[in-house]
Formats: sequence, structure tokens, C-alpha cells
Amino acid sequence: MNLKALEEKRAELQEQMMAIATITEGAEGVEARALSEEEKAEFNHLENEIRAIDESIAIAEKARKAMTAKKAPSAAETTAEAEERAFVDYIMGRRMELREGEQNMDATNGGAVIPTSIANRIIKKVKDLCPILAGCTMFSVKGTLKIPVWGKANSTHDITVDWGTEFSDLTADSGAFSSVDLSGFLAGALTLIGRSVENNAVFSITDFIVNQMAEEIAAFVEGKLLKGDVSKNEGALATTNSLNAGSTSAISFNNLIELQAKVKQVYQAKACWTMHPNTFTAVKELQDQNHRYLLQDDVSQEFPYRLLGKPVYLSDNMPEIGSGNKAILYGDYSGLAVNFRENISVEVLREKYATQHAIGVVSWFEFDSKVMDNQRLATLVMSGNLSAG
Repeated sequence: MNLKALEEKRAELQEQMMAIATITEGAEGVEARALSEEEKAEFNHLENEIRAIDESIAIAEKARKAMTAKKAPSAAETTAEAEERAFVDYIMGRRMELREGEQNMDATNGGAVIPTSIANRIIKKVKDLCPILAGCTMFSVKGTLKIPVWGKANSTHDITVDWGTEFSDLTADSGAFSSVDLSGFLAGALTLIGRSVENNAVFSITDFIVNQMAEEIAAFVEGKLLKGDVSKNEGALATTNSLNAGSTSAISFNNLIELQAKVKQVYQAKACWTMHPNTFTAVKELQDQNHRYLLQDDVSQEFPYRLLGKPVYLSDNMPEIGSGNKAILYGDYSGLAVNFRENISVEVLREKYATQHAIGVVSWFEFDSKVMDNQRLATLVMSGNLSAG
């Protein structure tokens, strides 16, 4: 739509309307008289044309503004942007040019604490990289967290349901509550940044720190959430729900079917397989009685394989096939309770790595984990002496 042409047309129509109106005004040299019916019709026609042009111009202006206008950032976006600018300047040791309402990050106003928006980005990235953390039951509690767990009072006593008859008492029985206690154990991740990036406009310091820390934290956390640590947390492999493979070095088709059945139907919806890449290679060679491979292609997922209808995740932190090893984990990760204290803090070490022309960024976090529902998780244990894994 040509706005200039419309405006020129509008001006031309206005001149024609003025020429008609002049007759009634009695301008110099023109006799004043009443408009004829034809002149009235022409005047009304010109007026309608101008009105139509005005509407077209208004629509064109709105369209142009919509195309060029930028969406106003939300309060959260504005805060995140300010925090990122302050964070980068603090790491690089620069004094930033402050905008209204902003503060420099330094030792006097909490500069040693990572901004919330960046901490959340690290946590989100860790969950993206660590499926078991993304699927577990998450808590964020400062002190000791007690999770109530319902179970049998002993090996024979539990709540029962049975047929009843009138005037006959039901047999009373009961279960009992126990608890899973979660505290927090301190862990840290160190990232080094070369000082030369200060002059590199293309390099995003925040993205680098978020990605590097997330990768290091995810690798560490995944290992602990799977295998646990004797003196610290308990991993998913500690579940008491297990199946003996009947072999020290081979996994059978029947092993996988029976292991899947160890998890109750109600928990099958979000269940998945977790195994070491070498175990995956061995499972990949398995065929059913009709010589069809058990692993199925699934291009809709990040890792394109499904086993007995469920997704497969690979982890170098899983034990390999070997005597007494827990070679495969199956089930719903929500059976693992994790207390992940999300107040990640950061310390910047400028002098310590000065001889390497680098800046150190240390991230600290606390977490703990324990199996809170053994029915949701099951392990395939190779025959032999049970290993620590």
C-alpha cells in the first residue's frame, strides 16, 4: 500500500470539495447560491472517498508500527538482563556503566552470590543433561527433610481388603510409616576462563559459564544419583527390587522381560532403561524367537532407540556387565528422592590463576538422594559376588 499516493489522492479530493463549497460561501468573483442535487451528490461522494482513504491510511500505519515495534521486555526479562550484565562485568573485573536502578556487583553488595536468573539457567541445563535428575522427585529444603514412606508393619502385617458378611467382624491389621531422611552434601565445580575473552565480542561469557558448569555438575550428579556414595548419598541402584541375571557375563531376552515386570503397572508410564554403552551394545544384539532385534528405532526421541516399548538412556556412570554388577536399571526415576538446594553460589578467583592468564569461577551446591519407593525401580544383577556398584 503506497501511503504517499493515498495522501496525494486525499489532497486532490479535498481541493474538489473546497471548490464545491466555495459556491455556497460567496467567495470573491463567485456568486453565492444553494447547491444543486448533482453538486450535493458529488460532495457526498468526495467525502466518502476521503473517509475510505483515511481508513486505509490508518490500517497501513498500524501495520507498519506492528512490524517495526519491539516487544517491551517483561520485568523478569529486564531483571535477568541487568543481572547478566552485572555478572559478566564482575567476573571480568570491570566497573559497568549503571542504568537507573542497577547496582555493580562487588564484595559489599553480594557480588559473591550468583544472580538468581543465571543460577536457574545452570539448574535447568543440568536437568536437560541429566535425565535421572529431571525425572526424580525433587525437593529444595535447607535442613533435614523427612519423607514419610508407607509399608508393612512387619513381614506379615499390612492393611488387607477381603470379602465381608453381615454381623461378622473384619480382621483388623495395620501397616506402618517409616521415613527417608534427606540432608545436603556440599559439592563444587570449577570453570576456567581465559582473560583474552574480555576483548572477544562474539564470545558469550555467561553462556560459557552456564554450559561448562552444567556439564560438569550433570556428570557428577548423574554418577552419584545412580551409584551413590557410601559416606554421602544413596543412588537409584540401591533399590532392593532386583533380579538375578543367572549369568556373570551375559544378559538374556528373558532377563529383560522379567526385569520390566518387576516394576508395577501403575509406574510403567514413565519408566525407562538405563545402562552403560557397552551393555547397550550387548543388548542390541539380542533377538526374539522370530529373529527380530529387541531394540527398535525411535527417531522421535533424542536417543533413537526403544527397548520393549520404553526409551533407553546410556550412561558411562552405570556399571558394565560383570560378576555381581548391577548392569541395568529399569523403572520410573520418581522413585528416587533428591534434595537439591537451588541456592547455587559462586566465587571468582582472579589472582589464583593469574599465571595461567585465566579467571577461575567456582560454583558450590548441595544435594542428597535416597530411594523412597523401591517398587518404582528395579535392577538386573549379574551373578557372582555383589560389587559396590
